[in-house]
Amino acid sequence: MKNILVAQSGGPSAAINATLCGVVEEALADRNIDRIYGAKNGIIGVLSEHLIELNDVLSNPEPLQLLCQTPSSALGSCRMKLSHWEESTFEYEKTIQIFRKYNIGYFIYIGGNDSMDTVYKLAEYCRMKKIDDICIVGAPKTIDNDLVETDHCPGFGSAAKYIAATFSEIACDCNVYALPSITIVEVMGRDAGWLTAASALGRLNGSGAPDLIYLCERPFDVDQFLTDVREKMAEKHSIIIAVSEGLRNEEGDYVTNTLKDRAVDAFGHKILAGASRFLEEILRQEIGCKVRSIELNVMQRCASHLASAADIHEARLIGMAAADYAISGGSGKMACLQRVSTNPYRFTVDFVDITKIANRVKTVPEEWINEAGNDVTQEMIDYLLPLIQGEMPCTYKNGVPVHLRLY
Repeated sequence: MKNILVAQSGGPSAAINATLCGVVEEALADRNIDRIYGAKNGIIGVLSEHLIELNDVLSNPEPLQLLCQTPSSALGSCRMKLSHWEESTFEYEKTIQIFRKYNIGYFIYIGGNDSMDTVYKLAEYCRMKKIDDICIVGAPKTIDNDLVETDHCPGFGSAAKYIAATFSEIACDCNVYALPSITIVEVMGRDAGWLTAASALGRLNGSGAPDLIYLCERPFDVDQFLTDVREKMAEKHSIIIAVSEGLRNEEGDYVTNTLKDRAVDAFGHKILAGASRFLEEILRQEIGCKVRSIELNVMQRCASHLASAADIHEARLIGMAAADYAISGGSGKMACLQRVSTNPYRFTVDFVDITKIANRVKTVPEEWINEAGNDVTQEMIDYLLPLIQGEMPCTYKNGVPVHLRLY
């Protein structure tokens, strides 16, 4: 018998713990698995040997269900980038040493684009060293929805549902007064506009917001933006604009670079924020009416009280499939959701070689952005709609949701 290890990495989401739940459920049901370990704070917890046993604490349906309604990463997360083995083998040798010490034959790493870089490097190192008794599998998670080879990513559907509901509610607030006003809402997503596109779902029940949508896939032109705003303001007194945090100009520079230099994270990505504030200042100077900017920021990542039931269900299945694949001897791949049909919505889970996924970004197709570059097409709406369906039951205590803590 062998043990299985699971860890979480990258940004939090409302669905990542459902994937953890799926991994644990599958491992508990498999007679070939003895102990289930969780690493605190991703690969950092592996290297520092901060492991916790999950068998007892998650052996009953009640805590498993509570885990599914708990947002963020119950095991903790990290944004650590492994060195390339050609530079240093220390982290790889240390990881294998820990795996041997705890008799770990299967490692499931739940995370987004950068986390799949870790899966790729560990799996490739094992392949080169002919270590064939340790199976490493990636389970996708990212609200950015930017992983390639999968139709969409667990966590995205719940974030999209939150975005849609929030824009609908912002519209109710902004339409109260008769005074001219502009509200700019900045949405996460880094260099992919999927979440910003989801703001269009806020119109489905008649709110009309947002009035304009700008994705980072299309070069942003300030002059055209001002023209678009003036045309909308001629039609209605209050407008709402959705913008991607990663808006770039024709030269490929972030529009916010004109404000100040941006720091970068461990993977070299620019730390983005401020596109809405940048545009707020421009509109205040050029249009002259009341203008305000809103950064949804971390709220869009962890709104488990508004999670998509479809998303949580898929996240749980992804975890079960990833664990089953590893226990069956599979390694070096990521579990992927493949859409069979949209109406009715059907999907399957398959596994794609991690070399085709790591360090690549899936952006919004050009044909899903309207010709003017200030909205999305019906194809985008059709793609998004199945992903936000259904509501999750939520346990409350003292008037607020109850969340599970593993340590």
